[in-house]
Amino acid sequence: SRNSQRQVDVNTILNGVYQFAIDNNGALPAAITTSVQQICRTGVLAADCSAVPGIFLNELTTAEKYVTAIPFDPQASPAATTDYTIVKTANNRVTVAAPLAEQGKTISVTR
Repeated sequence: SRNSQRQVDVNTILNGVYQFAIDNNGALPAAITTSVQQICRTGVLAADCSAVPGIFLNELTTAEKYVTAIPFDPQASPAATTDYTIVKTANNRVTVAAPLAEQGKTISVTR
């Protein structure tokens, strides 16, 4: 069931990213780059997240417009990151992944 939650979470994050892009003439949140990055939890201190290093997707949670809070892995330690990653290609295709997936499963979604 944790893998099912991970699948829901990566879809939630990716849906929020693309809803943001639709509202912003196709522009993705500025923090998303072509390097795989950890996604920081909503509400953690910037200094705690930069130590990882990780990125904030505050554009998605401001006024709960796209998501109320960035979801985090069901087995995540109480740390600064969600234990989910995000990356974009040169053509702005975005992949959100759950590297802690169990039972040899790969959980990632690309759009």
